[in-house]
Amino acid sequence: MDRVTQGPLTHLAAIVRREVDAYAGNMPNGKNLAIHDDTTQTFAVVTLMNERQGQPTYVAQLARVVGKWVIIEQDVSLEKFLHEALMVNGGIPREQIILAYRGEAIPEAA
Repeated sequence: MDRVTQGPLTHLAAIVRREVDAYAGNMPNGKNLAIHDDTTQTFAVVTLMNERQGQPTYVAQLARVVGKWVIIEQDVSLEKFLHEALMVNGGIPREQIILAYRGEAIPEAA
């Protein structure tokens, strides 16, 4: 399969990447790792629990930028949801954010 390479990150994608990165870091029972695919403008945080916790690794946040939309596929934040961070810290209007994990429809234009 051929891979289409887009140019540098759009301004919107750069904001999403920065805000997703803010969820990465160590925590008492494991760590959160930021994962980026700049080509597809997809950004995630994967949570790795310590072995003694007996819990599986999981995707905590997953967002992608498609045109003018930010589509959030997953967000299991306990303190501040990603869409809130994007609005407050990134100035992205709520109308441009689709919460797919809550069943919000993805516009056909996306």
